[in-house]
Amino acid sequence: MDYGSLIALGLAVAAILGGQAIEGGQVSLFLQPAALLIVGVGTLAAVLMQNPISLFMRGIKMGKWIVRPPVSNKRETIKRLVVWANLVRQEGFLALERQLPGVRDPYMKSGLQMLADGTSPDKLREAMEVQITHFENHEYQASRIWEAAGGYAPTLGIIGAVMGLIHVMGNLSDPHKLGDGIAVAFVATIYGVGLANLVFLPVANKLKFIISGRVNEREMILDGLLGIANCDNPRVIEQRLSAYL
Repeated sequence: MDYGSLIALGLAVAAILGGQAIEGGQVSLFLQPAALLIVGVGTLAAVLMQNPISLFMRGIKMGKWIVRPPVSNKRETIKRLVVWANLVRQEGFLALERQLPGVRDPYMKSGLQMLADGTSPDKLREAMEVQITHFENHEYQASRIWEAAGGYAPTLGIIGAVMGLIHVMGNLSDPHKLGDGIAVAFVATIYGVGLANLVFLPVANKLKFIISGRVNEREMILDGLLGIANCDNPRVIEQRLSAYL
């Protein structure tokens, strides 16, 4: 659980609502369903229009990584690679086939299978790097839906504000309603700018950070598998992989 993200979101909400209360404004003014509908649904529609539905859904699912990032244990992975290196030195590459059922990570399992099949180091590197590139591109594209939302939300907020002002103009005959009407109109702008800069863009950047770590872990796995393919000393492999920690 990443409590930092939850704390940050709470601080963001507290800053806006607290500032409104300190200025003597009514916090209830921020509760405008119409403004939320325009900004929220409008942003959702724009992002969905920009991306394929499969990529959009993948990006939405990645949003949970903000509070529950993917589990990663590089130290255990290094230990496993060193065990495999020792096994190869003692029994040969065919001995790796017995290790396949216990490997859950598809990427690592693919590399281990190629080692067991006697694939050359160059071919192993080529095949595994293609998988890394495809994985990295797909994950980054999915995370960009949050970045796109951060770009569209402020514009939808302005549209909501203009629509609110149009409604205010229709009530010019009643001056008592103008002040509250204008205040309500600009709530849409607050929604748009606030969601973009306090939620969408920070989420996008954090997802990029997490993806970078996952790519780095795959590069470490590839480095270890290549060390095994080249019959490097297990101690040398362990020392080299420790640099990834």
